[in-house]
Amino acid sequence: MSKKLQEIPVTVVQVKDDGEYEEVKLYAKHKKLYPRWINGFWNKWRIFFVFATQLFFYGVPWVTINERQALLFNMAERKFYIFGLIFLPQDFIYLTALLILCAFGLFAWTTIGGRLWCGYACPQTVYTQMFLWTEKWIEGDRMQRIKLDNGPNDARKIRLKAIKHTVWIVFSLWTGFTFVGYFTPIKELWQSLISFGLGPWETFWVLFYGFATYGNAGWLREQVCKYMCPYARFQSVMFDADTLIVSYDAERGEPRGPRKRGSDYKADGKGDCIDCKMCVQVCPVGIDIREGLQYECIGCTACIDACDEIMDKMQYPRGLIRYTTQNVLEHKVPEGSFWQRLKRPRVVMYAVLLSIVFAITAVSLWLRQPLKVNISRDRVALVRETDEGWVENSYRVQIENADENAHVFVIEAEGLPGMRVLAENDNRVLVESTGIVDVTVKLQVPPENAPKGAREIRIIVSADDAPKINTREKATFLNR
Repeated sequence: MSKKLQEIPVTVVQVKDDGEYEEVKLYAKHKKLYPRWINGFWNKWRIFFVFATQLFFYGVPWVTINERQALLFNMAERKFYIFGLIFLPQDFIYLTALLILCAFGLFAWTTIGGRLWCGYACPQTVYTQMFLWTEKWIEGDRMQRIKLDNGPNDARKIRLKAIKHTVWIVFSLWTGFTFVGYFTPIKELWQSLISFGLGPWETFWVLFYGFATYGNAGWLREQVCKYMCPYARFQSVMFDADTLIVSYDAERGEPRGPRKRGSDYKADGKGDCIDCKMCVQVCPVGIDIREGLQYECIGCTACIDACDEIMDKMQYPRGLIRYTTQNVLEHKVPEGSFWQRLKRPRVVMYAVLLSIVFAITAVSLWLRQPLKVNISRDRVALVRETDEGWVENSYRVQIENADENAHVFVIEAEGLPGMRVLAENDNRVLVESTGIVDVTVKLQVPPENAPKGAREIRIIVSADDAPKINTREKATFLNR
């Protein structure tokens, strides 16, 4: 970039309401946020969800079902183990159903409860919260961290920063290792790690996801939510006047201003807000909730806990900042009408669509056969005549057992009178759990029952010890 271009101010002129002009910078240097720690009802729920989600994430890969990792997406073998169920690439339809359920579920939840997902369970929020806890534990609360960052680079500051970043990096690498453990058996991955035999691809992805965790939760933090997350941009499309949002009650709080506790502030024409700015200090994205609903707000409710604490100290009623809806704030509906407003058309539509997709998926899973059979013809000899004069067609039958148990499968056929099946071991094939076996099958038909041309037949494969596990696949029998 040339020197002249670097000197161009990145500003615009904006006309204010009073007719005056002001210069507004389009780009500003990022200012680090120092959220204050706050206790309260909603903070306890955030702590609960952090531990619940991370207990699941870090613990599930180590759980085994039938001597196999309970949740494993084995890309190399193209097999997906999900809590006792085995899915193959042919079961891609279930992934589609899951994505549809997640999409409509997100739409429905956002319409009802706003950005509760962002505030309590989003990985970015959860890991940022965990990194902030570590920072507070090592460097202290808000004012101590500000003082440390603004102070000289002495031995104490270097030591605390080194400890903090070391903890962050170790935690991030373990997070990357756990994530890779969902795609490579984690116990094998661990043995490779401690023996310094980790493969190049596993090493790359552990470092990649570790770096992503360290960068997003340790450095970018709220910038991911404000500038990178698409959900923040299109959430307003799913909001309506009955959506629960974190709101400041301006009618009750304004005009704001400081005062002594116990003073008759109403006689001075003031509202309940004492302008302490605690709601701003605890906000992880650095916004002022008193300015109204903003796309940066992740609904974490830290400002509610902070404001309630101040209200208690001032002996004012709680709820100056609270979960409520626009219609309630505008007195269009009563305060306790939230549950009745769930019957609005948008919510009902989402509920119906979710129920339909869920029901179809559940029934499909219930009826799903843990057996996959692929049939292909012998391209070398399409039709041949046996020594007995019978017409013979050869097929390659691939049997894939998607069940947790091994089964002996019996191969049969139907469609033409007198048809007989010739395969190895008297048409009985042993297939281990999650195993695949290729069998050469010959179908023979008496010449009087084999008309010229192509005839549709069916090859039947069923488990000898579990008759309910069976499938009938179409095939074609040819005669010249």
